[in-house]
Order: sequence, then structure tokens, then C-alpha cells
Amino acid sequence: MNIGDVAERTGLPAKTIRYYEDIGLVTPQRGSNGYRVFRDTDAHKLTFLGRARQLGFSIDECRDLLALWEDRNRASADVRAIAKGHLDDIESKIKGLVAMRDTLAELVRDCAGDHRPDCPILKGLEGP
Repeated sequence: MNIGDVAERTGLPAKTIRYYEDIGLVTPQRGSNGYRVFRDTDAHKLTFLGRARQLGFSIDECRDLLALWEDRNRASADVRAIAKGHLDDIESKIKGLVAMRDTLAELVRDCAGDHRPDCPILKGLEGP
């Protein structure tokens, strides 16, 4: 199938597919005319990569997960370690976002939002 077909099948833009090829995540065959020819296995890899990216895995993590996915002798512990590390990163980001939200909510709550120049939000941004 051509790049348009595989893009439609996987839900990935052609530009993303070309990028994944450029960085070596997929290697479609080339027809005699030089055009990319994607196999079913390429489409499966692209679907896998698309889902992994939706879950926020980095390109390097995707590369590692794809290698493990292709390795039938893999240990699931290796896959779990990558996923667990990514989950830990997400949990840390969530904690940071919650703290940010709470601080900003407090600043907004303390600001009268009227015509006076006194503004607790700006004072809060000055520092503790």
C-alpha cells in the first residue's frame, strides 16, 4: 500500500509516517518507481507507534518498546519497566500540575478583580 493508504489505515499523518521512516522506526520497501510500499507489518508497527505516542511515550521509549514488541524472546519485565518509568513521570507531572492549579486558584480567589490597582496575583508572581 502507498503512504496515503497506510496513513488512512493507521490514522497517522503522512508527514509523521515519513518522519518515523527518517528516524528508522519503520522501513517500507521501495517500488521500482522509488515510491514507498508499505506492508501489513509496517502498518502494524505504525499503529503501535501511534498508540504509544498517544500515551505519551517518547520517541526513544517507542523505539525500545517496538524492539521489545518485535522480540518474541523478550521478558515482560523489560516492557513493564519502561511503562512503569513512564507512569512515574506522568504521576510526577500530575502532582506538579495540581500544585500549580492550587496556587493559581488561591491567587485568583484572593484578587478582587475590581478597578483598584492592588492585585494579589501580581504580588504572588513576585515570589514567596
